[in-house]
Amino acid sequence: MQGIKSLTQGSINRQLFNLAMPIMATSFIQMAYSLTDMAWVGRLGSEAVAAIGSVGILTWMSGSISLLNKVGSEVSVGQSIGAQNQEDARHFASHNITIALIISICWGGLLFIFADPIIRIYELDEHITINAIKYLRIISTGLPFIFLSAAFTGIYNAAGRSKIPFYISGTGLILNIILDPLFIFGFGLGTNGAAYATWISEATVFLIFIYQLRYHDALLGGFPFFTQLKKKYTGRILKLGLPVATLNTLFAFVNMFLCRTASEQGGHLGLMTFTTGGQIEAITWNTSQGFSTALSAFIAQNYAAGRIERVIKAWYTTLWMTGIFGTFCTLLFIFCGNEVFSIFVPERAAYEAGGIFLRIDGYSQLFMMLEITMQGVFYGIGRTVPPAIISIVCNYMRIPLAILFVRMGMGVEGIWWAVSATTVIKGLILLGWFIIIKQKCLNLPSVMQNQVSSSKT
Repeated sequence: MQGIKSLTQGSINRQLFNLAMPIMATSFIQMAYSLTDMAWVGRLGSEAVAAIGSVGILTWMSGSISLLNKVGSEVSVGQSIGAQNQEDARHFASHNITIALIISICWGGLLFIFADPIIRIYELDEHITINAIKYLRIISTGLPFIFLSAAFTGIYNAAGRSKIPFYISGTGLILNIILDPLFIFGFGLGTNGAAYATWISEATVFLIFIYQLRYHDALLGGFPFFTQLKKKYTGRILKLGLPVATLNTLFAFVNMFLCRTASEQGGHLGLMTFTTGGQIEAITWNTSQGFSTALSAFIAQNYAAGRIERVIKAWYTTLWMTGIFGTFCTLLFIFCGNEVFSIFVPERAAYEAGGIFLRIDGYSQLFMMLEITMQGVFYGIGRTVPPAIISIVCNYMRIPLAILFVRMGMGVEGIWWAVSATTVIKGLILLGWFIIIKQKCLNLPSVMQNQVSSSKT
């Protein structure tokens, strides 16, 4: 197939590593957008960080919804490539991009229109609320760039060319780093300046993707960006991507409730601690997500091609890789929480509160990496429902647990313990679930065998 790399032959370790590194780096770049904003805005004070932190939950929710087409692209296009069906791969690519545009316009419009009542959920001081509303409305108009870029990234990952999204996203990050201080301090725009810098950077990433696909790559032999939706392809994409998007979106709703509770218990410092701590925790999350996405793309091709022995070996290899890094992050957060938090918010009261959050959250980092790694296995074989069930149930357990711990007199720290405990539970349950069904689900389905056989004749 033109413009793709086969993952069904060659060294598993090298392929996983070469695929995971650019994906992981791309994830870090996407995380760095928020951290860069947070670091510069942190110089304005903890109240300014609380303002963009309240919007951060909504941008996270937006990113979660965009996973529908990112994961939809990675699995549907990846499995089509593995089955050597280039026509289906092109159709899936076009459908994912079209669906991404439709969803992003609808969702961005809702956030823009209802920005005021949404932000007031947090019950922050009025001047913080007003800044957050303005920030959200600017960010919401740039959501089509985020959604379409996510779909493009998924298509490249499925084709085994994860370096391209890395280079493109890296360009956007460099631009964001340059524009942030210019807009925030140079033009005196404050928190709005961070929003404008992010908007311009995301638009640039989108335009580079368009240029790359149209004038440099003949990916999948070329395909139209937009198409009339057909039930066959749309249904498959929704089946693959909707559980993942629903999982992460519901997770964001849980965090919105926890942010409200943190604000009630600790004021703007409580909200700032939770939102900024979550961004810092993304160091672990994005690392494991990079390996998980690589594992998903690798398994999608090998599972469709009937190379089950490569699927098993890739799973073991990825567990070792993520386990080592998860242990490192656990030690970093537990013993150096204050120092890490102070990099982003140098205000003493803020980094002391943040250090407590990171210490408590640090106990769960290894299990978080376990959960996300196992998600990659399930996604790769096309079974996206089990991770969704486990994550949704356990994430919603955080609400009653947080309420219970707060009423027990633990205050805002009770919320941190609820988050840490449920993360540990998710990792253990998902690993156990896969071990139980492994023998059955890794027997190549007869329908897939027929697909492979017909493509070879």
